[in-house]
Amino acid sequence: MSSPGLLVSGLRCAAFDFDGVFTDNAVYVDQAGHETVRCSRSDGLGLAMLRERGIECVIVSTERNPVVSARCKKLNVDCLQGCDDKVAALGAYLESRGVSFAETSFLGNDINDLDVMNCCGFPAAVADAAPAVAAVALWRGLRPGGHGAVREFCEELCAMLARTP
Repeated sequence: MSSPGLLVSGLRCAAFDFDGVFTDNAVYVDQAGHETVRCSRSDGLGLAMLRERGIECVIVSTERNPVVSARCKKLNVDCLQGCDDKVAALGAYLESRGVSFAETSFLGNDINDLDVMNCCGFPAAVADAAPAVAAVALWRGLRPGGHGAVREFCEELCAMLARTP
């Protein structure tokens, strides 16, 4: 098998799940039914590092919640939400940009990420990912979702890219 660095050498897009990756997978609900989530501010700097290298970033979420689009807007990241079929949604997004699944990484955490992870050239998982997700990941971080996992992944991708020809 190729080294992870060689697998990311042609990387053009980094895709991410939202809940459990950008968040700690918890949801806070107030008495009016409004939901909020916890995210790490450091993740934004990691995404900026990838964009500086010309790598597009996109969040692909099954969630239909305004908190996802609000966070994506703040991070200046493309947002595909309400995706019952993440493969189809990401595939259409990539096709519109002339990018292949092989040139794409995906950072996930749970079983609804498996299909899209299996399509991407560099599947990755946060530290607290479901065992089935961790099993297909070519890279697994040390940080759990919502606690800088995205930043850790972005830094690692940048480091791998710096080491490849």
